[in-house]
Amino acid sequence: MNAGEAVDSVQLAQALASAVTLVRDRFPAASVNLNPWRDDPQTRRWQEDQTLDLAFHFPGWSPRLECRSLLLQLRLQKADAAESPAAPDLLGVLMRGMTYDGERWRLVTVGDWQPEGSHLPQPEQVQQLRGICRDLFDLFANPAATGTAA
Repeated sequence: MNAGEAVDSVQLAQALASAVTLVRDRFPAASVNLNPWRDDPQTRRWQEDQTLDLAFHFPGWSPRLECRSLLLQLRLQKADAAESPAAPDLLGVLMRGMTYDGERWRLVTVGDWQPEGSHLPQPEQVQQLRGICRDLFDLFANPAATGTAA
């Protein structure tokens, strides 16, 4: 689900802002898009309410990342509002390197966190991408941190 449409609490808005800051710290030239998906019947058919989807677009081709855009899908387990107004738990991250032709590679926080695809990012970039994923898990595990990074 588009992150811009999914934010329904202050805690989630703070977590999302902090997540954007985490990525922009490593890729300062990237611009954020909180609504990467079109609103059409086909897209709505595949909508997942338990995710936050956002994209980062580079001002041109990134040869080290082998893409023009990063698409992030954060799979969440939302906290019960009756129990606590806390930010949801982060269950996993799916990161995709995209071009106009489609997906070039993907990195999923399952197994060994190795990117797969036709055109993989350079090894030092893979380490940065893994670092973003680790920081995202830390961010959602420590709700107090969401107020400081944004």
